[in-house]
Amino acid sequence: MTRPAVITLSEQATATGRAIADLLGGELVGARARVASADRLFDEARVEVQALFSAGRPIVAVMASGALIRLVAPLLSDKMVEPPVIAVAEDGSSVVPLLGGHHGANDLARAIAEGLKGHAAITTAGDLRFGIALDAPPAGVKLANPEAAKAVMAELVAGAAVRSLSPLGGEMPGRAEGGKSASAPAVPPSVGFADISPSRGESGAWGWLAASKLPFSDNGTVTLTVTDKPHAAGPLELVYHPAALALGMGCERGCDPAEAIALAEKALAESGYARQSIAAIVSLDLKADEAAVQAVAAHFGVPARFFDAAALERETPRLKNPSEVVFAEVGCHGVAEGAALAAAGSTGELVFPKIKSRGATAAIARSSEVINPAQIGRARGRLFVVGIGPGSDGWRSPEVTEMVARSTDLVGYSLYLDLLGPLAKGKARHDFDLGKEEARVVRAMELAGEGRDVALVCSGDAGIYAMATLVFELFDKGGISDAASRIEVQCSPGISALQGAAARIGAPLGHDFCTISLSDLLTPWEDIKRRVKAAGEGDFVIAFYNPVSMKRRMQLAYARDELLRYRPASTPVVLATNLGRPGESVRTVPLGELNIEEVDMLTVVVVGSSESRTVKTGDGKTWVYTPRGYSGKSESGMKKVEA
Repeated sequence: MTRPAVITLSEQATATGRAIADLLGGELVGARARVASADRLFDEARVEVQALFSAGRPIVAVMASGALIRLVAPLLSDKMVEPPVIAVAEDGSSVVPLLGGHHGANDLARAIAEGLKGHAAITTAGDLRFGIALDAPPAGVKLANPEAAKAVMAELVAGAAVRSLSPLGGEMPGRAEGGKSASAPAVPPSVGFADISPSRGESGAWGWLAASKLPFSDNGTVTLTVTDKPHAAGPLELVYHPAALALGMGCERGCDPAEAIALAEKALAESGYARQSIAAIVSLDLKADEAAVQAVAAHFGVPARFFDAAALERETPRLKNPSEVVFAEVGCHGVAEGAALAAAGSTGELVFPKIKSRGATAAIARSSEVINPAQIGRARGRLFVVGIGPGSDGWRSPEVTEMVARSTDLVGYSLYLDLLGPLAKGKARHDFDLGKEEARVVRAMELAGEGRDVALVCSGDAGIYAMATLVFELFDKGGISDAASRIEVQCSPGISALQGAAARIGAPLGHDFCTISLSDLLTPWEDIKRRVKAAGEGDFVIAFYNPVSMKRRMQLAYARDELLRYRPASTPVVLATNLGRPGESVRTVPLGELNIEEVDMLTVVVVGSSESRTVKTGDGKTWVYTPRGYSGKSESGMKKVEA
């Protein structure tokens, strides 16, 4: 389920909202005008709630249910796709699932009520009468025909009984004496049920049905079928597929994804197993960054998981097609079969031996129980390279917030991690001092190489004088482990300091501009001087990063004096300090009066071009802007328009 959004509209409700967010791992969002602190603030409740609902985010609102209903009412159309919507009393005493009862809302409501010691007001008929939502099976079990669930539930509520729950040769998980149900009918062998033992209780594929209050009977009109084989549902029948299959894939480097997908489909068709029972696509860890393997996983909508060569080599005695050639190349005697068996566990079996195409192999193993992908092998690690802007919640993009929320680990300069506030709660922090940039990036990449989801946190935009460059430099030049070199990378933009400064003071970046770092730690001073001169000659608006340091003051003075050769002394200069944070200061001085001693390490200096102007509005505020066209060009354009 997507991370829930917990909405609070008042300071009084915030404590309850925070407790719910902590309980669910959700995001606390609050009304800016009434809430002092939250993970994210919004301006208008209607806009926020409707945006969350449209995006499919589960909504838990600490507010009156009537008000919440009115906010989402205009968007109601299809109950099959609507996310959970839950109203919670301000004191947490009542938790009311309004929508999405069969899509997680009832379970969320129960979890919230238990955590707050309140009452979950469940009104869904099936849940109340039978203690089960047949259209919302537990993780690891997929309903093949959800469109039939409404009719089945209606029949049950009307008094119908249930038949046919037993696997081939097994027993229906009823509640009769001796652990057997006298009402369990024989199941025709042609149905092909998975022989998944009902004795595992609530943890097995049968447990959620066995623990329900469903009325079992030999002559019931409702049929519930659990199978890992394709099965056409009859009238008033629901078909469930336990995720007990592991599809092993091997491939040559650069294999065509279409070829791998076609081979996987062939393996599935020839094996006679249901695609819905595939729990994961599994392979050797050297294939973690192979597009073909990832494409197969995306095709079936399941995770990809990877094992090292030693783990696959331990499966050699169970392989049907061991290969010395494969062993010589990757250190194990079989990739597709070995990975499938490793995922299926010691009691699993290889039900479809390896088949080949020109550049890929595929095999299928079947576990004796539902496979939890999170507990087998490891994932291909992900590195989120994020820019959090200047640091304030309002200037952090929703995408960055979501990436940080999905991360298991946070890596960054301590101040930047602190600026995340509650969003960093529950994450493993890896703090670094300034000056340890490469070590910081290496740590982030190596953590991702272990299969974790890691956020490399930067201020401003991660691609502007920040860590994104080092990530790709390490890919290019090396210096990281093989596992780290195979991670997935996602970069998300942030509001840069130059954008923040420009927005606060008006529109100084309205025409051509450039950025120059005045730090000579990584760039030779002679190169910096050449760029300052070129920017002056080109009449660019210039944003100076790293203008000064404790020991370095002369570079900005040089830039000021050099630029005075090309533009008037009256040219506006914007000095922006602590943007988006407490102590923010944004002011304008003429270039000729720029005092270097008034600039510190947290200041961005934006020098206008010869065309930049200042203007005062009626409230007395001074703004800076650079016209979109040069004056001569603009006048010429106006004459043409007038003509």
